[in-house]
Amino acid sequence: MSDKDKPQSENPETPENKADHGAHPTGAPWRNFYGRFKGKTLRQSQEEYLNEDLAALSPGKVTWEENPERENIDLEGLFGEREVWLEIGFGGGEHMVHQAAQNPDKGIIGCEPYINGVAMLLGKIRDAGVKNVAVHPGDVRHMFDVLPEASISRAFLLYPDPWPKRRHHRRRFVTAEHLAPLARVMKPGAIFRVATDIPDYVRQTLQEVPKQGFTHLNPDPESWHTEWDDWISTRYEQKAFREGRKPHYLTFRRNSVA
Repeated sequence: MSDKDKPQSENPETPENKADHGAHPTGAPWRNFYGRFKGKTLRQSQEEYLNEDLAALSPGKVTWEENPERENIDLEGLFGEREVWLEIGFGGGEHMVHQAAQNPDKGIIGCEPYINGVAMLLGKIRDAGVKNVAVHPGDVRHMFDVLPEASISRAFLLYPDPWPKRRHHRRRFVTAEHLAPLARVMKPGAIFRVATDIPDYVRQTLQEVPKQGFTHLNPDPESWHTEWDDWISTRYEQKAFREGRKPHYLTFRRNSVA
């Protein structure tokens, strides 16, 4: 999810707090999270979505508190024989619900720590009536812990936090900290899509993603501005258009594991 239009703050899971409090009681690694968990006050209807719908859409035991042994979640029990797709930071949920409606034969898991975005997604799920979705309202890194190896057929990273300052580039998703576990859970031949309106994010994506065992499928720069056939423009993309930035659409394929 893009946070470029809201202020950013640091999760309490920081090295300083680790020193203050010692090891996490669940045994969880101390993963810094940069961004916000909640923004403006939720509308009453959004609170109702969270209270009434979120638990039923759980993909299983993902957090360290409920699954300290880090046992794999049961994807077959969740989606049957469907292929499983993963959206990393679904923003307001437009794209995730669109893909679920267009692909009822696929199961789609969405991960998003920003609770306002989760509430927006739940409203869209109600409106669309899609049944082939699961929602984790938290850090995707915890999901990587409990996904079976080579279980994901397609992953989406759409308008991620740009972190434009050079000293913050290590916070971007396209670093080994995130890409290595993503590669582990993706099937050989699985597709990874990245959309961004930030040219330097394109640079870092093209540099880092292939290092983790992916092949870039649209290497011609002329093709980077051509949207995917099944694309639906999101509110973050519309903001980019309004502000004069060009979207880039990059496609990668997970290599076979030797």
